[in-house]
Amino acid sequence: MPESILIVDDEKHTREGLMLALEETYDVYCAADAEEAFRLMESEPFDVVLTDLRMAGKSGMRVIDRAISLPNPPIVIMMTAYGNVETAVEAMKRGAFDFLTKPVNIEKLEILIRRALKSRKTEDTVKELHERLDAKFSFEGIVGNSESLRDIIDKVRLVAPTRTTVLVEGETGTGKELVAQAIHQNSDRARRPFVAVHCAALAANLLESELFGHEKGAFTGAMERRLGRFEAADGGTLFLDEIGEIDASTQVKLLRFLETRSFERLGSVKPVQVDVRLVAATNRDLEAMVREGRFREDLLYRLNVVKLRMPPLRERTDDLPLLLHHFIAQFAKENGIEPVEIDPSVMSVLKRYRWPGNIRELRNFAENAVVMKRGGKLTEYDLDAKFFDRGGGGSPAGESGAPSLAGNPLSMEENEKRLLRNALVKTGGNRTQAAKLLGMSRRTLHRKLREWPELDVRG
Repeated sequence: MPESILIVDDEKHTREGLMLALEETYDVYCAADAEEAFRLMESEPFDVVLTDLRMAGKSGMRVIDRAISLPNPPIVIMMTAYGNVETAVEAMKRGAFDFLTKPVNIEKLEILIRRALKSRKTEDTVKELHERLDAKFSFEGIVGNSESLRDIIDKVRLVAPTRTTVLVEGETGTGKELVAQAIHQNSDRARRPFVAVHCAALAANLLESELFGHEKGAFTGAMERRLGRFEAADGGTLFLDEIGEIDASTQVKLLRFLETRSFERLGSVKPVQVDVRLVAATNRDLEAMVREGRFREDLLYRLNVVKLRMPPLRERTDDLPLLLHHFIAQFAKENGIEPVEIDPSVMSVLKRYRWPGNIRELRNFAENAVVMKRGGKLTEYDLDAKFFDRGGGGSPAGESGAPSLAGNPLSMEENEKRLLRNALVKTGGNRTQAAKLLGMSRRTLHRKLREWPELDVRG
């Protein structure tokens, strides 16, 4: 569908000439004065309004004002035979995209319209991305309702509008970067860059240059000046993940930045001043590292102005159903398939599991369930043996390593099926080892598998 243009001019030959030039490419409407333009703009959404400045009755400036006030304002381009700098400045202040003098050069006008529409498309794309970011990293976008998570959200709500440095602690996979994003997205820096650096992923000799940049010739291979992540994050937020992995030299430069809000690129003695809010994260015990002499105490004090501890998933099992259904819905939508149904018995098993990989592990589990079951039902028989191991926090195991039936509400047959399935999964389908694990003969195991062939995990 072509873009629509409204031409507003009280000179008939001008209106008709412009309409003739543009109607092959655009859906063109005309208005002889401002009042007619107002009526058309109220009834039709326009992409571009091309208006004369001086007309009988209300001027083109009033057309600009009315167009800009609409819920979905069009791009406005001003035309006038009385063009001067003051008029152009006033039109732009009121919201006009650009300014043309009469007689209008059609080629220039077409170029200007294309540029205006391209600019609008870019703005719409950026707006959509910001809206998606706002939704994803808003407080509502953090899934869960446990007391520990609500406490985190309350603290984020308080600290986000400030410039305060924040240290986020927690095990791997607990959502530290998600919280850092929420801090950024709910601050007045939300429209500025959020730059994440995973310190453990970079060698010590590269991290300093990556963070602070370098000058040409600062070291072998430095063929030109390079700006670092601090300068890339100017006006926004810099997130340093795994802060406990940085070396002593980088710790010194980071401490200097936190004290002076400036730093020096490698190979330079000239200070660079930037406005960056720092959020750091770690899965290490920084206080223990200070005692061991591996982390600067003064840097820890500077980082630890506000500390947020992300609870592991095993401490917020009340959130597990919400998280699991959230991820299942997400992956089902992404893959265009029906969400998997979760058998109630599965949830009780998952709640007893310790989730060493935390939310990241749960997310992977949900994606696997969606893709492999494809709208089917996930039961205990589909779970890996790790979910029933003592070490993984699953159902209690007997001394032999086989799961116990004690306290299990399932029927005897269902319990026996589950035990057989888990033993086969644990042994990779080896029937001899599974029989030994279960304390039964291989012949008995074969007989039961003939009776329940769906339990066989081989091939």
